[in-house]
Amino acid sequence: MRDLHSTKAMWLKAWLFLFIGLFSAALLLVENWSWRTSALLALCVWGFSRAYYFAFYVIEHWVDPQFKFSGLGHFISWWWTKGKGRR
Repeated sequence: MRDLHSTKAMWLKAWLFLFIGLFSAALLLVENWSWRTSALLALCVWGFSRAYYFAFYVIEHWVDPQFKFSGLGHFISWWWTKGKGRR
């Protein structure tokens, strides 16, 4: 997969991700409103966001600093073909 170079396309992608997240969270909360559900949803989003950031930070700084991964799928593909031989 090639890198995205268009600034407009990056902004569009960011807004679409934000819309998807907000819309799906709103649907979940409308369907099952409670403070507990709201807190668990917020913790879920925060936890997965931190895990995703951590994964890329660790991969970029300790796995292979010369290789820039475009996503977790790209990393798994790299690991399956090249990275397994390094262990």
